[in-house]
Amino acid sequence: MELDSALEAPSQEDSNLSEELSHSAFGQAFSKILHCLARPEARRGNVKDAVLKDLGDLIEATEFDRLFEGTGARLRGMPETLGQVAKALEKYAAPSKEEEGGGDGHSEAAEKAAQVGLLFLKLLGKVETAKNSLVGPAWQTGLHHLAGPVYIFAITHSLEQPWTTPRSREVAREVLTSLLQVTECGSVAGFLHGENEDEKGRLSVILGLLKPDLYKESWKNNPAIKHVFSWTLQQVTRPWLSQHLERVLPASLVISDDYQTENKILGVHCLHHIVLNVAVLLCLLDLFPILEKTLHWKGDGARPTTHCDEVLRLILTHMEPEHRLLLRRTYARNLPAFVNRVSCRLVVLLKALLKLICDVARDPNLTPESVKSALLQEATDCLILLDRCSQGRVKGLLAKIPQSCEDRKVVNYIRKVQQVSEGAPYNGT
Repeated sequence: MELDSALEAPSQEDSNLSEELSHSAFGQAFSKILHCLARPEARRGNVKDAVLKDLGDLIEATEFDRLFEGTGARLRGMPETLGQVAKALEKYAAPSKEEEGGGDGHSEAAEKAAQVGLLFLKLLGKVETAKNSLVGPAWQTGLHHLAGPVYIFAITHSLEQPWTTPRSREVAREVLTSLLQVTECGSVAGFLHGENEDEKGRLSVILGLLKPDLYKESWKNNPAIKHVFSWTLQQVTRPWLSQHLERVLPASLVISDDYQTENKILGVHCLHHIVLNVAVLLCLLDLFPILEKTLHWKGDGARPTTHCDEVLRLILTHMEPEHRLLLRRTYARNLPAFVNRVSCRLVVLLKALLKLICDVARDPNLTPESVKSALLQEATDCLILLDRCSQGRVKGLLAKIPQSCEDRKVVNYIRKVQQVSEGAPYNGT
């Protein structure tokens, strides 16, 4: 494959545009390689070797400032182009469905991985050079687009699997080591969730790249994807895993719900890790829509009782007589999330919330006062949310309480709910 024509700048009368056009031709060279990698014939021996050789030569011959900096509007997309090239290389080196058990494709997959790994090492070397030479975020932008695909490649081929060989695993591990070095991370866990509280980490990016291959219809097309997901999941523990629950739980359930024992065990290991590292109530709230199969009902009549209702009733039953303030406060704090995600029966929850408000407001032994105020505030939040979920029915059911209740504190909190329901602003938690 010849790239000379792509590297030649188009002729222009205005000499001031020559530098921008040179950069444009440079970007076109990468775009042409990206196009070639995406074509089915790129997997053929001669074409494959030519494409990878051209890419390697281009990376070696290119100064780092042209990869991550430069001038001209046409070069602004270079980091994105590099990211697309990295994605294409990762997909190109990924084992096919037929290669899961080894066989004829075994050596070919490992050979491709070794070649791609060397290209990634060259790219990461350019990032390291740019990091030590440039002032500003230019190299960071380039690294942001490269890090995800490079990580997925490294984990895919560094684990001992049928599609890897000692050589391909060695190259993949070198890639992972280089990636951690340029990102200044001391471990894979730090790379994923951040080395400190101020650093966001890259788990969201990784999960976003894996997501298209983790659907029920697609996860078996790439035999490596379940292992990459599982291994990555195991690196992230509490408290970081909680914020990613909605993204890791569905994939774990898909893998566990398979007829092959190997996949069942892998999926259960993922679920076990999630349960150990995420608050149990949050796990339940995300599991309920799956367990209940998005139950719907028509009319004004009460819907059938479900497992969700039983769990809610159990939580409320334990919350009402609980004398330990921390536990009772925890129950109350999580109820808004419960009401928001689960369509619970109105009367059951309303009675429990009103009893909680009355008990807390009238109990003179609750100290300090800040704890009592927090419990009442959170219970009020629950009533407001419940009113919104029930299209204003709570407001109607509470209408007569201010007329019959003699406790002014209880009446004040009931009126807060009514006022917010009528559109008044509310500064609750």
